[in-house]
Amino acid sequence: MKVIRTISELKQELSTLRNDGKSIGFVPTMGALHQGHASLVKRSVEENDVTAVSVFVNPTQFNDKNDLKNYPRNLQADCELLQSIGADIVFAPEVEEMYPEPDTRTFSFAPLDTVMEGGCRPGHFNGVAQIVSKLFYAVEPDKAYFGEKDFQQLAIIREMVKQLEIPVKIIGCPIVRENDGLALSSRNMLLSDEERQRALTISRSLFASLEYAKSHTLAETKAFVEDAINSTEGLQLEYYQIVDGNTLQEIAEWEDSDYVVGCIALFCGKIRLIDNIKYKEVE
Repeated sequence: MKVIRTISELKQELSTLRNDGKSIGFVPTMGALHQGHASLVKRSVEENDVTAVSVFVNPTQFNDKNDLKNYPRNLQADCELLQSIGADIVFAPEVEEMYPEPDTRTFSFAPLDTVMEGGCRPGHFNGVAQIVSKLFYAVEPDKAYFGEKDFQQLAIIREMVKQLEIPVKIIGCPIVRENDGLALSSRNMLLSDEERQRALTISRSLFASLEYAKSHTLAETKAFVEDAINSTEGLQLEYYQIVDGNTLQEIAEWEDSDYVVGCIALFCGKIRLIDNIKYKEVE
């Protein structure tokens, strides 16, 4: 496994492989890797000749400087995990490499980016689009893999690829959870033991709502989840929205869409967590 620090070296390495007829899979990450990331990398290894993984904490998608400063980083541990599961290339650039000058590009993905995370984290998705497009231009992958835990981000990346006409197939991969149900996240390691226990309310209330939804209205189901979060000490709900899985717009009745997803964001202590659950999905 090669660790590469510059775009020029990355392009040179991948160009050689591409000329040899190798297919390239790509997994962009911000490091602090866990088994959720590992599941994306393993799928890429299965489906491509070469798998490249980027490890880069992107400053332009953080609207909270403390969040950026506190974001966990451990490149050595990340590389050890990636080597053990078959990654071929790790691209770990410095900020100056990705942003030799400010990226002034402004994207619009309306209405996808105006709701949920878009409302709570102004500029976040613009930063995501800046860095992911830069990485796609550098790697030129055949396929790129993203986790469905960041459900809104996945929808926006699909739209970005369409707008910029980048020839890459975007693969969404299922949420990976701990045995107790908590969605894997790099931020989980920032939780205290007590906060970690409280955070279990998130997945428990979402899964309980699946059964509840079978005999209750959408509005009642939404209130069911909100009440579960609001009644748990130490959790502060930011939003729980039940949306059309394609447009990300809130719906009022179960019959309003064939693809229905509940998306949640909250603070557990000072740590912000997100999760989602699918109520309806077209087979």
